[in-house]
Amino acid sequence: MNFELIKVSEKTKARRGKIITSHGEIDTPVFMPVGTQATVKTMTPDELESIGAKIILSNTYHLYLRPGHKLIEEAGGLHKFMNWKGSILTDSGGYQVFSLGELREIREEGVTFRSHIDGSIH
Repeated sequence: MNFELIKVSEKTKARRGKIITSHGEIDTPVFMPVGTQATVKTMTPDELESIGAKIILSNTYHLYLRPGHKLIEEAGGLHKFMNWKGSILTDSGGYQVFSLGELREIREEGVTFRSHIDGSIH
């Protein structure tokens, strides 16, 4: 992945750029549809492509719980599971470390979460 800086506003310092991934190029700033659990609600991949979407944002914590990393792996990866040819940005899950304070325990080895769905430990 690469980022190419195209222009910086002298007045506001706003930036225009291009993210280059193996799944395509994304001009920035960009509107990024959110597919939290590997789907953008109410839209098919073809519909997303028809409106010019180049990248979808997914959430690692939610993908891990539903549909689950094993199912995604069996499908051949997230792109195949989602039937999405464009780029995908997945977050680190770090936001949940702070937002799910009542459902997590931080230790030297890492973070343990209790699922908000069924209480299982991860």
